[in-house]
Amino acid sequence: MPGTTPSASAGSCAAGHTQVTVSPGDAVEQRLCVRPGTVVSLVLRPRTDDKRWTAVQSSAPVFVLASGWQVAADGTARASLRCAGTRGGTAVITALAKAPDVAGAARAAFTLHVSVVPYPTNG
Repeated sequence: MPGTTPSASAGSCAAGHTQVTVSPGDAVEQRLCVRPGTVVSLVLRPRTDDKRWTAVQSSAPVFVLASGWQVAADGTARASLRCAGTRGGTAVITALAKAPDVAGAARAAFTLHVSVVPYPTNG
């Protein structure tokens, strides 16, 4: 399911487990709405330029924690994004890429805006 991006309206937020796949040519910025406790599998397909995926970072690990970073031999990168279990909030997940033989820091090549939206409470 390439580019899975449920909108931020509470009725369409992903819950449980979902996958976001980013392929060459996809938008470099996407939004995702999830429920607390959701695990997002982020799959970054190999790039078509000379750059390689190097890391993912979360702007707010208290809401979305990136872990399990792996880059396969074919250049596909994967990470698990674990969303807060009870709290709502937002985090910006940044995937970095750089050419392997060029000095300097990796730059942002993809950004995922994650909104963790709590379930409505009755009462």
